[in-house]
Amino acid sequence: MTTPTYPTSGTTNFNLDTSTLVEEAFERCGQELRSGYDFRTARRSLSLMFLEWANRGINMWTIDGPYSVTLVQGTATYNLPNDTVDLLDMIIRTSSGSVIQQDLNITRISESTYITIPNKLVQGRPIQVWINRQGGNNNSNVSLPSGPSPQFTVWPIPDGSTTWTFVYYRIRQIQDAGTGIQGQDIPARFLPAACAGLAYYLSLKIPQAQIRIPMLKQAYEEEWLRAASEDREKASTRLVPRIGFIS
Repeated sequence: MTTPTYPTSGTTNFNLDTSTLVEEAFERCGQELRSGYDFRTARRSLSLMFLEWANRGINMWTIDGPYSVTLVQGTATYNLPNDTVDLLDMIIRTSSGSVIQQDLNITRISESTYITIPNKLVQGRPIQVWINRQGGNNNSNVSLPSGPSPQFTVWPIPDGSTTWTFVYYRIRQIQDAGTGIQGQDIPARFLPAACAGLAYYLSLKIPQAQIRIPMLKQAYEEEWLRAASEDREKASTRLVPRIGFIS
């Protein structure tokens, strides 16, 4: 008996705009998207959920860079982009012409370590950096102030012996949910987690859906775990034993 064959779609561009994603989430709550307020409250929950995702760890698609900041002699502190969540990897770069370049290690330290440095005014090659994450949000409501920009402070303060450049990769904030016709600032493989998560968030606000809260929360955590487990660095890790004695 011959098994019938059917042509496939030939496309891999499935995505959901905000409106469709919200409809899917309401349906999982056993409800229908009916009013403009329903849509607004869902957009708010979606944006809050994306902020929560930043607290769950490193989302690979939000790694941004490399960025470079040319350090100024005598200046220790520099602003970072306002949507910076944190910095990942950092180096100090020296260049001579267009061919010769040297990347030097710089160590990240805590605020408590920085404050105990006896002479913060000494100049030289920066070897340590303190990341002050602060608020960093640009508030679109002109009646409310924006938070202070994230900053980094290097020590020693750069001297004038050469051009020092601070080069870094950062974790940026996931973009907001948008107005309805845009897609989301997430990879397609995270759409199941986004739908499940928004349904759970909505169930906390819809009285008729509260009976589904345990089920929707479990579905959300399972979808997130699957997506986050796949969203990782897959380069090989090599461990080399250290030879010698530690004094």
